[in-house]
Amino acid sequence: MKIQNKIVVITGASKGLGKACAMALVEKGASVFGIARNESALNELQQKLGQNFTPVALDLTDEENLSQWIANTFSEQKVPDILINNAGYGAFQKIEDVTAQEWATMLNLNLNATFLLTSQLVKLMKKNKSAKHIINIGSILGKVGRPEGTAYCTTKFGLQGFSEALSKELRYDQIKVTCLNPGSIATDFFKTSGIQAHENMLHPIDLAKTIVHILETPDNMLIDDLTIRPLNPKKG
Repeated sequence: MKIQNKIVVITGASKGLGKACAMALVEKGASVFGIARNESALNELQQKLGQNFTPVALDLTDEENLSQWIANTFSEQKVPDILINNAGYGAFQKIEDVTAQEWATMLNLNLNATFLLTSQLVKLMKKNKSAKHIINIGSILGKVGRPEGTAYCTTKFGLQGFSEALSKELRYDQIKVTCLNPGSIATDFFKTSGIQAHENMLHPIDLAKTIVHILETPDNMLIDDLTIRPLNPKKG
């Protein structure tokens, strides 16, 4: 796929990997809709990236508002070419300390919101038979369990299955589906579990460049699952 002039939707775009993807894709000439709840951070990003970045302050778990935004933004003549489901939340603690609210929050954002957005955009993507691509940001914790990570691992294992089934469902509609499973990333994501970011973790911009490479593969080449981890994960 040639990224220039493509329409991209990225969730969790206000920071971390989502922000890095927005920057990398705008640099490639794409028109990016960046979704997050932090409106001020999105507006700051737009000031840096210009008119090719459109900030969308939205709660992805609010189905009514999400549906309204999609209806107001897209049509059969204006169809997203790329969807990057990046938004996610994780709380890491012993199972007896996980509250029902925290469990529900992780399932709602990490799985349910991904379903809600993907299911509605796929309807539009199918209208145009040119190459399309959905990238779901999973985790190494969708491959192997982690102590004190029951809720988060459940969502990422679920996203792995969702991605595999979706890939097989959409491949003949010229829609690629890739599940990207990174190890620890140098952001504040794991701060709640006492793990501080350090230089040996994966860097968002490097992962964003990898995502660009995946998007630019030939139209009949599918990378459906990719796990990336630091060579040396220990803090230097």
